[in-house]
Amino acid sequence: MLALLVEAQQALHDDPQIAWEYIEQVGSLIRLACDRTADGPQLICASPAHQPPPSGGLAAWQARKVVQHIDMNLATNIKAEDLAGQANLSTGHFFRAFKTTIGETPHSYIMRQRVRRAQRLMLETNDTLSQIASACGLADQAHLTRLFKRMVGTTPLVWRRCWQTEHTRAQAVGAPA
Repeated sequence: MLALLVEAQQALHDDPQIAWEYIEQVGSLIRLACDRTADGPQLICASPAHQPPPSGGLAAWQARKVVQHIDMNLATNIKAEDLAGQANLSTGHFFRAFKTTIGETPHSYIMRQRVRRAQRLMLETNDTLSQIASACGLADQAHLTRLFKRMVGTTPLVWRRCWQTEHTRAQAVGAPA
């Protein structure tokens, strides 16, 4: 959950919609934890290392290691076997545990992270959408556009123009972008 909150905080300025999705995932995990306690809701203590993972979920160290591996390898082809190996689990068990912990399949999570990286690159660079697609591990600009439109609701070009205008305006008045 901490990893999701950190991602939400980082996404807050770049894409509030993605930040909101991370917060919703954390809420789902908290509701799931509350539903599983027989004595009613239980607060999460300050040291999550002492909390057991959700039944069938990844341990905190496994989730951190897998998320870090995904973040470091977004530009490449990420294999299910490699992710399962990061968590020291069989592929089948890993997929179930990942979905229980993160709230979505590894493929969905990776695609969402690729779109987030594309958004960041669209704001921070003048690279073409084709170059950005390649840097995010997507086949081509058309793949980026289809995925982006499905997740964000608009095309990358329209999103880029809108947010670059906002980003430029915020920098001009000295506000954090």
